[in-house]
Amino acid sequence: MNKNKIIFATILFLSNIMFVYSQNQTTLPIDKFGEIDGENQKKLKKKKKILPIVVPITEPAVGYGLIGGGMLFLPKNDSLQKSDIVVGAAGITTNGTWFAGGGYLGFWKNDKIRYTGFLGYGQITLDYYGFGSENPITFDQNVFMFMQQMLFGISDSDFYVGGKYQLSKITIPTDDKIDTEDFNSDDFALWNSGVAIIGEYDNLNNFLSPTKGIKFHLSYNQNLEVLGSQRDWGLLNFYTHAYFPVNEKWIPAFRVETNLISGSPPFYAYPYVSLRGIPALRYQGKFAVVFETEQLYNLTPKWGVVGFTGFGAAIDSVDEKIKNELVYNYGAGIRYLVLKDLGLKIGADLARGPEDWAFYMSVGSAW
Repeated sequence: MNKNKIIFATILFLSNIMFVYSQNQTTLPIDKFGEIDGENQKKLKKKKKILPIVVPITEPAVGYGLIGGGMLFLPKNDSLQKSDIVVGAAGITTNGTWFAGGGYLGFWKNDKIRYTGFLGYGQITLDYYGFGSENPITFDQNVFMFMQQMLFGISDSDFYVGGKYQLSKITIPTDDKIDTEDFNSDDFALWNSGVAIIGEYDNLNNFLSPTKGIKFHLSYNQNLEVLGSQRDWGLLNFYTHAYFPVNEKWIPAFRVETNLISGSPPFYAYPYVSLRGIPALRYQGKFAVVFETEQLYNLTPKWGVVGFTGFGAAIDSVDEKIKNELVYNYGAGIRYLVLKDLGLKIGADLARGPEDWAFYMSVGSAW
């Protein structure tokens, strides 16, 4: 499974912290330091060993909140090689969601082996729209997550292959808010244990805020009873991010993502349309597809503005009232280059979906 699935706490944790280095939790596109020369890298290694983190949470599905933590950079003997990174963070939001976790990102053998692992726990409060948009059910998830992943570079190319093991325990407290007769009783206390195969191509010029290059990702995640899962179900995920700079000021970018579920997943694990301006789990189905474009225009070396729009659909939707409905988003935002040596930008976006406006803040790419 990926960040669009049952572990929304991990979504928040990784997308705002660890996924500064990876858009989709399943892979780590840390292929290049962008346009950093050797001398700047040496200075960076000496000066920036610990990076404190304070990141606002602005996801409409869980309300506003804050993540606090830190990143510890572990430099290699060769100053031109990427540092390993240790991450720890905790967060809380206005709807009662909270979470804490930590992880390790390793780049070994001259970046030919990429490792990521993390452990986290939290309580996530979300709305489920499977019975119609006018009467969503609010439910809590107590989430435990453990993941280990390894990717291997193919020769001197930009292709990587590898695998992942992921274990989670999702517990949903039952109360008057949920009529358990409408759900599979196993969904309320479910162990998920599975493995994934991963392949990707990545020649992005910067792993934090890319401005040039393409990344393709394909993975299949399968939860298996023989590995301790209480149910067999799987997820096929494909996405691509592409950046085609017209010049130093104007940088068009494009994103395509699809997710297909198989087997007997729990109700909260179905793919959903993931676009700014649309709350998580709002449009769920057996198959979800998204297309989005973002146009960045750099006003100065540090400041830029973006405009974005996209559309998506949840095919064979869980909500019969909006079955296979095509939904959209649009919006605009600003970007600020906060760490020149790393090419790291922070951003603020105002997005409109089919129902409402939403405000987002990002560290690194919004994708």
